[in-house]
Amino acid sequence: MPQMSDFDLAACPSPLTIAEPQAMSGLTIFCDFDGPLVDVSDRYYTTYQLALTDVQEWYEAKGEPLPLHCLTKEQFWRMKRDRLPDIEIALRSGLRNQQIEQFLQRVQQIVNQPTLLHQDTVQPGVRWALTTFRNLGAQLVLVTLRQQVQVLQVLQDHGLLHLFDAVCGVSAIEVAYLNPVDHKVQLLAEALAQEPFCRCSREHAWMIGDTEADILAGQAAGISTIALTCGIRSSSYLRRFDPSHLHNDLRSAAHELSSRYKHTSSLQASSLIGANVMV
Repeated sequence: MPQMSDFDLAACPSPLTIAEPQAMSGLTIFCDFDGPLVDVSDRYYTTYQLALTDVQEWYEAKGEPLPLHCLTKEQFWRMKRDRLPDIEIALRSGLRNQQIEQFLQRVQQIVNQPTLLHQDTVQPGVRWALTTFRNLGAQLVLVTLRQQVQVLQVLQDHGLLHLFDAVCGVSAIEVAYLNPVDHKVQLLAEALAQEPFCRCSREHAWMIGDTEADILAGQAAGISTIALTCGIRSSSYLRRFDPSHLHNDLRSAAHELSSRYKHTSSLQASSLIGANVMV
C-alpha cells in the first residue's frame, strides 16, 4: 500500500504561472476542491462497495467463502466524517488480517479512477459563492491534492474554470485519497510564494477547506481559515483544529466574507485576469 512519503510534490506540475502578473491588493482566497466544490460521498461509497466485493470474490474463487457485512452509505460516511481509519471500516465490514490489506490496496487503486469520477456532483450554491468572491475583487486560487488534469476537466465541464486565477493540483492520482497534511501545507506555501499571490496581505488571505489538512495548511501559512462541514469531516472533528470560522458550505462562507469585505473601499472588484494553471 502506498505511503504518504511515497509521493513527492517535487514531481508535481511546476509552480503557478500567470499570463500577465498583476499587482492586486486586498482579498485572496485559497480554496480546496473535494468537499467545498464537489460532493465525493457517492464515489467514495461505491469505491468501498467495489473493493469489498473484489476481496470477497477473490477468496470465493479460492474456495474460501467470506461472509461480509456491507455498511450502509449512512454508516460508511459517518465513519469517514469522524475520520475513523479505513482499517476500522474494513473490520466492521467483516474483513480480517491479510483481507484488510487487500481491501485497502484496492480502494486506493480505484477511488480516483476516471470510471468513477462521474459520481461526483457540484455542491449546491458553488457558482453563486465563487461569483460572490470575484465580485468582492478577490483573487481566487484552487489548492487541491487532486490530480490537476482531473480538476481542470471538472471545472471546464461545469463552466467554473474562468472564475479562478490559478489552479494548483498534483500529478500523482493517489495523493487526494491519502490527504497528507504535509503535502497540503507545502502546496499552499508554494502557491503563496508565486506572483502575484506572494504580494497578498496575509491579513486578508483565507484558506477554505473541509479537512484538517486545509486548516493546518492555512495556520502554517499564517492566514485565516474557514472549515466547511459539507465535506468529508464532521463539525465536531474539525473543531479540534481550531479553524478561524466553521460554516456549513461554500455559500455560507461567501456570506461571511461578503459581510466583512463588501463595504471596504480598497477591495473594489478589478477586471478578471482569467484562469491560469500550473503547467
